Formats: sequence, structure tokens, C-alpha cells
Amino acid sequence: MEPPAGDAALPPPPPSSVIFLGTGCSGALPDTRCLLRPSAPPCAVCSLGVSLPPEQNPNYRCNTSLLIDYCQDDGTHEYIIIDVGKTFREQVLRWFVHHKIPWVNSIILTHEHADAVLGLDDVWMVQPKGCSNDFRRVPIFLTQFTMDSVVARFPYLLKNKLEEGDEVSQVAQLDWRIIEGDIDKPFVSSGLEFVPLPVMHGEGNICLGFLFGRKAKIAYLSDVSRFLPETEYAISKSGAGQLDLLILETNTLHGKTLDAVKRISPKRALLIGMRHEFEHYRENQKLAEWSSREGIPVQLAHDGLRVFIDL
Repeated sequence: MEPPAGDAALPPPPPSSVIFLGTGCSGALPDTRCLLRPSAPPCAVCSLGVSLPPEQNPNYRCNTSLLIDYCQDDGTHEYIIIDVGKTFREQVLRWFVHHKIPWVNSIILTHEHADAVLGLDDVWMVQPKGCSNDFRRVPIFLTQFTMDSVVARFPYLLKNKLEEGDEVSQVAQLDWRIIEGDIDKPFVSSGLEFVPLPVMHGEGNICLGFLFGRKAKIAYLSDVSRFLPETEYAISKSGAGQLDLLILETNTLHGKTLDAVKRISPKRALLIGMRHEFEHYRENQKLAEWSSREGIPVQLAHDGLRVFIDL
């Protein structure tokens, strides 16, 4: 006898996924200023930061960072991380452990700001075993502009070869690879192709997002003040085709962010980079109403969220 339809086994999730290691702004949340010098009434979002443990509080947000768990055709998993900011160590302890991520195979940097690069000093924690030699250095992809900034901050990470005693030291072993912020010049990181997506991050400062996925297509844009026309065209439904998932920074939720989502028209959008004006449950209720009206599912992401998707 066949089991009732309601008891039928659900299909297994796709083997690949993306994990949101952080979804907050540069200062992360809670904002310490709200706790040290509380307003009247106190900031509701930041107050939760000390009243609930982070794993139960989607308003607790580390620096924006994404981990891609890419399952290759032979079943091998490659772990790619985009940005390693000031809260990287906390993200490793919390979400690598929770999701059983053993190491990082490669790193991609979007730009040179502190919330994207200051965690480089802690990358040694997530190097694959055996990375203390030149053959197993972790590839790190970044523009020359970002490289120049990193050199000034971390000169000891730029050594070309190990010195005596370094084999047991806690210094990341990195293979620096320069990329160009050009849509027409993709690169391959851990077997997955990435297309650079230049956007404005404040006037006069270009930051990179990335388009990736052989099957499902994901666009990741963590720091956006203004879209360049060629970038928007490359990821829009009217341009290169419909995205399966748009991951987009939000500063003004009911202004330019949702206008951009509507223009790009992805199958689904998740928002990141939230400040303390964004209370998770309240904003997601508003977004659910917008989604129903516009036909594009949009929600705020949260730290630790894992989305299974066929890359």
C-alpha cells in the first residue's frame, strides 16, 4: 500500500548552499552607543542584543559576509567566503561550528574597508590542514586597489615564503590573486566562476559585487549606494536573464532598495547590511505585504541563515 500523500518523503535539498555569516552594517549590532548612552525610550533593536542570545535573535548582526558551500559534480565540497570583516572570529565560532564547516578553500574581497578585510588576521583558524606550505596556501581574490590597502595593514601576510618557525605560527598562508572590477573579466574561485559586478559605494568609491552559479544564478551586492547601468543590466530580468536569488544591501528599505529589486525582478531577494532601524520581524511583515503585491518574494536575511540552492 502506498503511503498517504501527506506522508510522502520530501525530496532532499540541493547539495550546495549559501550561509549568511553576517547581515549587519560596519559597526555591527547591537550598536554599542545605544547601550552605553541609551535613549529614552531605549533602542528596541539594540536592547535585544543583551537580553537574548544571538542564535535566538535575528536582530543581532555581525559584519556582512557570505559563505558559499559549493558541491562540485564529483560530490566534493568547496567553501568560499566573501569578505572577512571585524567580526570574523565570532562568525567562525558561531556559524562554522553550527553548520559544521571545516575550513575555507578560497576568499573573495569586495573592497578595502574595515568591515570587509580586518578579519584577515584570523584566517589561519579556517585554513585547510596542511596550509603551512606553499602548495596549500588559500587563494584570495581582490583588486589591486584593495591589495594596496591590505599591504599597508597586514604586511606580514604578504610574505612569499615561510621563515623558520612559521610552520607552527598562527599566521594565515594566502595566495594573493589580483582580479579586475570588470563584468567582462570573470575569474574562477574553487571551481566556481564569479563575474565581478562594480557598483558605487559612496561617490568616488567602487565596490565589487559578484554574480555566480552554473545552474541557479545568484547576485551578491553587499555595499551599494548606486548601481552602474552595466551592472544592473547584467543581473536584471530584461538584461542577462532572471536571477534565482538577489542578495542586496538595504539602507532605506522602502525607497531605493525595493525600487532596485522591482527593476531587477529576481525570483527571490534577501536583504543584508541592516542598521538598528530595521527590526527583523516588523520589517519582514511589511516586506511580506510588498512581496504579495509585487509578486517578488523579499525578506531580511539574518545571521546564520542557510539557503540550499543548486549551484
